[in-house]
Amino acid sequence: MLQRLTISLALLGTLLAQLAPAQTLLVREPSVGDRQITFAYANNIWIVDRAGGDARRLTSFQGETGDPKLSPDGRMVAFTGRYGGAPSVYVVPVEGGEPKRLTWHPAGSQVSGWTPDSRSVVFISGRASAPSGGVTKFWTVPAAGGPETPMMIPRGSNGSMSPDGRRMAYVMPNFWDPEWRNYRGGQVRPIWIVNLDNYELETPPWTDSRDVWPVWLGETVYFLSDRDFLMNIWSYDTKTKKLAQVTKFTDYDIKSLSAGGGLLAFEKGGRIHTLDPKSGQSKAVDITVRGDFPWLTPQWKPIQNLVFNTALSPTGKRAVIEARGEIFTVPAEKGDWRNLSNSPGSAERNPAWSPDGKVISWFSDKSGEYQLNLAAADGSGTPRVIALPMPTFQFTPAWSPDSKKLLLTDTGLRLWVVDIATGKATHADTDTYMVPERSMNPVWSPDSKWIAYTKRLNTQFRAIYLYQVETGKVSQMTDGMADATWPAWDASGKYLFFLASTNFGLNTSWLEMESYDRPITRALYLAVLKKGEPSPLLPESDEEKTAAPEKPADSTKAKGADSSKTVAVTIDLDGIASRIVATGVALRNYEALRAGVAGTVFMVEPIAATGATAGPPPGGTLHRYQLSDRKAIPFITGLADGYQISADGKKLLYQAISQSWHIVDADKGPPAPGSGAIALSAVK
Repeated sequence: MLQRLTISLALLGTLLAQLAPAQTLLVREPSVGDRQITFAYANNIWIVDRAGGDARRLTSFQGETGDPKLSPDGRMVAFTGRYGGAPSVYVVPVEGGEPKRLTWHPAGSQVSGWTPDSRSVVFISGRASAPSGGVTKFWTVPAAGGPETPMMIPRGSNGSMSPDGRRMAYVMPNFWDPEWRNYRGGQVRPIWIVNLDNYELETPPWTDSRDVWPVWLGETVYFLSDRDFLMNIWSYDTKTKKLAQVTKFTDYDIKSLSAGGGLLAFEKGGRIHTLDPKSGQSKAVDITVRGDFPWLTPQWKPIQNLVFNTALSPTGKRAVIEARGEIFTVPAEKGDWRNLSNSPGSAERNPAWSPDGKVISWFSDKSGEYQLNLAAADGSGTPRVIALPMPTFQFTPAWSPDSKKLLLTDTGLRLWVVDIATGKATHADTDTYMVPERSMNPVWSPDSKWIAYTKRLNTQFRAIYLYQVETGKVSQMTDGMADATWPAWDASGKYLFFLASTNFGLNTSWLEMESYDRPITRALYLAVLKKGEPSPLLPESDEEKTAAPEKPADSTKAKGADSSKTVAVTIDLDGIASRIVATGVALRNYEALRAGVAGTVFMVEPIAATGATAGPPPGGTLHRYQLSDRKAIPFITGLADGYQISADGKKLLYQAISQSWHIVDADKGPPAPGSGAIALSAVK
């Protein structure tokens, strides 16, 4: 009997757990009072009991809302709303109802808190800092409506008033990048506590940390600080002048902080927590949000303006794209789009198409960490998943020409080579610095035995490096006297093209002012890889040619057999510096060098808008250089963002500034404007 009861209770517990409402994550900006907590979620303002449970929605308009603040008497919620025009201050009763707008200034207003008597809302606005409006100060506006009044504090970005209304703890500067972790530059300042009667100033002990979100409980100011290199709660007792660390979390930063009803409420890891300062104990508040969120329902969406990463099939018949977190293939001319990932609950990134045309790879965070997915290009079967070492974000996936390996880079600037058959990932090399962008740009040799990539030297110049896949040997190819970038193997296997700048020097310190107004120019070079191989740029002479005698037919070749030769790459590093030659193209700030068919490379010249010309910038120009005529010609103008070349080098995918996508011939003359457009109307 006891055993049956135990089993029944266990089954009942399982059933209740299944019926329990799902806990909602990504609830933000809590404000706590005596009985309730208000917060922001899904671009609306909500309220819930302090113990948690089902939340009620206070706003439902399609405008933007945030910064909810409970009044000290617990009767009203002030928030920032953008229902029409600039962000403005609104109030709404905690029972719900029609929000009331309190500010109308075109410079915008953002809610910061309340006065202790609950009669006025405190907000910040840059309306007095003409002409830019970037410097904000505190204002008050009656909750019942009326004129705004500036506070006698010259500058402030967030803060709160003491319970007696005689002091204000606040942060002075605005942060142009509030998510810059452990920043120690000029934007950080200490918490300032000003006496509103005589304007005497007091600051907690401070060195160089980022201290924000000051709130009051009694005579103590609580605030967030990254003094231990993670945003935690600290306290400053204004009577004893004692500074203390309240929380010591090591997993996630605390994002926002509020105080009320004797408790602190804060946001961490997508959840709202409360903390009792007397006991020092904190707990997560279980909150369930229920609503008719139309964006969660299946629907058709245009993706033309939401394509982030692309690749071409080996011959350019289809393109694979990443859009809205899904992986699709679309035809160049005939057929339908195809969703390969079908995973609306996860983010799929960076597709790549194997040169044999059989497999498409991408990165998926379906498991919680990004892993490599391999799927049949026709969408059949279930994708194979390969777990990657040191899981993080991955970039620049590229298949080896023999379709047996995949290279990638990651957030840690590491270069990896993944063996497709075994799933083993080998660490090839690590870049030294990222200033300001990841720039390894690794590429495979035509025979799949070498990888060329860029790596920063201690001088901050970049050099071209070579990694031999079979031996794991790493070799530096260029001497580091110029900034060398964007390697590209010629399809013949005889040459390695790259871009290099000899006037890059002052741009190594890209954050300092000596790099301003110092335009970079780059030239196109090639390295002859094998000793004894003649340079393709030797002087030419026009001569009459005599007819060559006909060669006898090779009877050993079977009729219809493939007579193509396997490309073999031989690299003699000894003396290679003397075999690097300039192609003679005009100096420009080229980037994104990629190889096409043998003797052909493409490169982008970014072109920015100049003067007061209205409208979007004119986009870049894609140039094509060919050894056959030793010229670089404009191939496509009005390039929006990048391009890709098919594995056979004969097709090219690009995005125009109109956001349309096109597949054109890469081995023929420049395409007519607008030709080769592919349909990216809508997908589900």
